[in-house]
Amino acid sequence: MALDNRRLAELAGHDAFLRRHNGPDADDMTRMLEALNLDSIGSLIEKTVPAGIRLDRELDLDGPRAEAEALDYLKRLARQNKVFKTYIGQGYYNTHLPAVIQRNVLENPGWYTAYTPYQPEIAQGRLEGLLNFQQMVMDLTGMELANASLLDEATAAAEAMALCKRANKKSKSHAFFVADDVLPQTLDVVRTRAYYFGFELIVAPAAEVADHNVFGALLQYPGQSGEVHDLAPLLSAASEQGIMTCVAADIMSLVLLKEPGRLGADIVVGNTQRFGVPMGFGGPHAAFFATTDKLKRSIPGRIIGVSKDSRGEQALRMAMQTREQHIRREKATSNICTAQALLANIAGFYAVYHGAEGLRTIATRIHRLTTILAEGLKRKGIRLAHDSWFDTLRLTGADAGKIHGRAMTHEINLRYFEGGDIGVSLDETTTAADLGVLFDVLLGEEHELSVSVLDDEVIADKLSGIPNACRRESDFLTHPTFRRYHSETEMLRYLKRLENKDLSLTHAMIPLGSCTMKLNATSEMIPITWPEFAHIHPFAPKDQVVGYKQMIDELAAFLVEITGYEHISMQPNSGAQGEYAGLVAIRRYQAAQGQGHRDICLIPSSAHGTNPASAAMAHMKVVVVECDKDGNIDLSDLRDKAKQHGDNLSAIMLTYPSTHGVFEEGIREACKIVHEHGGQVYIDGANMNAQVGLARPGDFGGDVSHLNLHKTFCIPHGGGGPGMGPIGVKAHLAPYVSNHVVTPIQGVNAECGAVSAAAFGSASILPISWAYIKMMGARGLREATELAILNANYIAHRLGGHYPVLYKGLNGTVAHECIIDIRSLKASSGISEEDIAKRLMDYGFHAPTMSFPVPGTLMVEPTESESLYEIDRFCDAMIAIREEIARVERGEWPADNNPLVHAPHTMADLMDAHWERPYSRELGAFPSEAVKSAKYWPAVNRVDNVFGDRQLVCSCPSIDEYRD
Repeated sequence: MALDNRRLAELAGHDAFLRRHNGPDADDMTRMLEALNLDSIGSLIEKTVPAGIRLDRELDLDGPRAEAEALDYLKRLARQNKVFKTYIGQGYYNTHLPAVIQRNVLENPGWYTAYTPYQPEIAQGRLEGLLNFQQMVMDLTGMELANASLLDEATAAAEAMALCKRANKKSKSHAFFVADDVLPQTLDVVRTRAYYFGFELIVAPAAEVADHNVFGALLQYPGQSGEVHDLAPLLSAASEQGIMTCVAADIMSLVLLKEPGRLGADIVVGNTQRFGVPMGFGGPHAAFFATTDKLKRSIPGRIIGVSKDSRGEQALRMAMQTREQHIRREKATSNICTAQALLANIAGFYAVYHGAEGLRTIATRIHRLTTILAEGLKRKGIRLAHDSWFDTLRLTGADAGKIHGRAMTHEINLRYFEGGDIGVSLDETTTAADLGVLFDVLLGEEHELSVSVLDDEVIADKLSGIPNACRRESDFLTHPTFRRYHSETEMLRYLKRLENKDLSLTHAMIPLGSCTMKLNATSEMIPITWPEFAHIHPFAPKDQVVGYKQMIDELAAFLVEITGYEHISMQPNSGAQGEYAGLVAIRRYQAAQGQGHRDICLIPSSAHGTNPASAAMAHMKVVVVECDKDGNIDLSDLRDKAKQHGDNLSAIMLTYPSTHGVFEEGIREACKIVHEHGGQVYIDGANMNAQVGLARPGDFGGDVSHLNLHKTFCIPHGGGGPGMGPIGVKAHLAPYVSNHVVTPIQGVNAECGAVSAAAFGSASILPISWAYIKMMGARGLREATELAILNANYIAHRLGGHYPVLYKGLNGTVAHECIIDIRSLKASSGISEEDIAKRLMDYGFHAPTMSFPVPGTLMVEPTESESLYEIDRFCDAMIAIREEIARVERGEWPADNNPLVHAPHTMADLMDAHWERPYSRELGAFPSEAVKSAKYWPAVNRVDNVFGDRQLVCSCPSIDEYRD
């Protein structure tokens, strides 16, 4: 008798991963459906997802695949990549990731499943790691302030340009200077950003920086060809002309080179990739951004600062996250709302592990080997383009054709300039034996050069490629943290100590609305450290990345089917960058149609702050569309504003399901209205976890969407980053997505500039999403979406009798998240949403999203990965907290002395000899039976935010505090 497909899948073990990813089993589903008075999951979906947008078929994807089968296939793809010895440089280098950091941070879910440290009491470990990163950057750059990382060097440089414009009050110019030896991918991204800001770019030799009327300037240090020149006279001359200056610096070179801050730079940016983070075909890596103290209120991204808790003890927090998109919205010049926290922590730990002396050893060895190579080549008549260097040489006049042939024979990648010059960049993995092979490749095997003899002469003659004026004279990394943990035993314990301070998905459900904290399965994570994915240079030749390209193409095909779009651009490496890339694609398309005057962007009043910020960055004017009393877009207001601005309407930005957690019935009509007036529809993919397999934005009116792969498609949040935000577009927009100057993308117009430093963004984490989709299959993806909706409605039902649920759909259901309204309770008791958030820590939970999208509320999203046990545990905690609030309302506890306002409770509270509170220590710290069996202890008491903002300290605590 023939077996149906499902039974065949069961026999093959293909369903095993699906069952592991989804939390509730069949019995759990039955219990939840009974609580909702429903007979099937299908009934819930019919009530929740509008019939007019529901997909009437299964996705055209394969069925679920077993973990071993999927990984075996992915390994076969990986083996098609060729891991050559790479000397391409250009901002990316081979590096040694210390095994103690790889195993205990990069491969450790205690680090990679944590969320952004918005709740600092349960994030002290990663906050300390990020503070180390900031201190490291400040020390090496010689600047007074550094943020906790940005996406990549190119976008950091673009952010620096924007900061120069808004901070430079002396200059009225709209021109920005870029030195012609800046990395080409950086210039590409800066050019894209400048165009939509209306800035003129002047690209010329660095020596001409003060000869132009510009508001800011970007210089590279060392230059892309390896030259190390003294920037001090140039920066001084620029300053005298009222020009703000940014230096893009190589982090490893700053160990030996004079700090840009000491040379006179206003801003220093760069990439920390070579501090232990694999190249990964382009990312993810942590960029750095450092500046002077006077610019602290303008710096983009997050800043970690030192504050104190309610006991007066030192505590860390995000002291400033300018996130000016939330403050200035449509007037913003930055839409940054993320960082690269996991990668910044890895780079910071690399510096902690090696210390100043270890970094000097590494940098000195790199430079010495480069000097040996330079001396040998010069002796054999090879001309060098420059007489200075740190790790990079540019050879001129050599026979590039013959050298390329010999390089391929030895499986070596060099950089080949237009005109025939050759670039060679060494790194910490380069050995003396490698130099011997390089001499063979560059000179032929009859060169008769001895590396050891050359080394003796270099040492004896004190030869160096670093000019005297550029040599570093100051010490760095003098803080005790960078001196103590140099043995593996000490480092291991330090990493574990920090990990223990943080709450992650290894401890409990993280019910953050809009952030989709779901399972990041181990089998999905395993491939990111495979050498065939991790050790590939982003500018490696195409024939060496065949496996990468096939994996990316397959993932793009999956996403095309899931979204209903016709093309996927993988370049944006964050959700906000995806927003920007999508809007830029719209503007390019409209300009090509002779409609470049269209510049009005309609945005609902409920939108996330990045929406108006992204629109402003794309040089669009924001017009707000109102929402009705139920939280839905007011279609009447939309019609009026679309008509009013019809001749100039460029786009609307919608989030679906809405930011309020509801499937709006009028979504098709909203799209139709905008299209009728000549506009394009941008649908924010932040809430795609409620759509996969049930509805496709490309079917119901979307022209472009970004997809948060770090939400719906299982890339972990990493304690605040990495992310990926690729965009799906309809066919008419496909030629207008981002191209790349170094790695051109087929089918995209050549003049479409980049938005990210690498052509495929943070490519090394794409196997995570590929594996998730492959192992879930069409049916698994749909069932996951259905469960996410079921779990959210079950929570809304259980909590609805205790807290008001703010918004529901037409049939009384929510989508994948629900908003709990605290405002009436605050009025009756004085207890705020923040008090509830902190009290949840005592119950072992991270708080839901607080005061977004509505002030005074909590937005809860359980995802499909949480079991009924964990969901009930969360609901029980929330209900218990409601009873605690009732005791305040009844006057049993004073409004200023109760478990909620004192939360979270720490070990210090339990040891307090002067307990003067009207509740027991047990109730404070062990409020439930579940907590008694598995207690998570917050590392500090409630952090004083106001103190931290008024007394901003964003470096490691002083040595005196350690001495005390």
